[in-house]
Amino acid sequence: PCRCRTLSRYGDLFMKTLIINTARKLGLIKADFTAEIRTKLPPREQRAAENFVLVCDSGISKWASFRCPGGCGERIDLSLNPHLRPNWKVTLDWWRRPTVVPSVHQRNNCGCHFWIRKGKVDWCKGGQPSKVRERF
Repeated sequence: PCRCRTLSRYGDLFMKTLIINTARKLGLIKADFTAEIRTKLPPREQRAAENFVLVCDSGISKWASFRCPGGCGERIDLSLNPHLRPNWKVTLDWWRRPTVVPSVHQRNNCGCHFWIRKGKVDWCKGGQPSKVRERF
């Protein structure tokens, strides 16, 4: 289930966002990704600057979109629809750090293979491109 309904039910989304962004800037939250929840997938040209977008509508998780951590710059759009194959599940903790199941394996030239757990990229053995080894 999508956490959109839960977040909007408690209101104060602005305050929570402010707390999360401040804690992240102060280095209190260690994460490669924090999620922003939207009702629609932004246009591709806008998604280039986005961090991790979780698309939920009417309480249903639909898409997860984020930039490939492998350095190729490609946007990865994961279907969260359980009736389509392949599909993934995304959960968020209180800090909106995403956990993605199962792992993500890029089939392009980048070829990276990784998990996202609590917002951190966890590289699979042999799945980290050599040009990003310094970043992660």
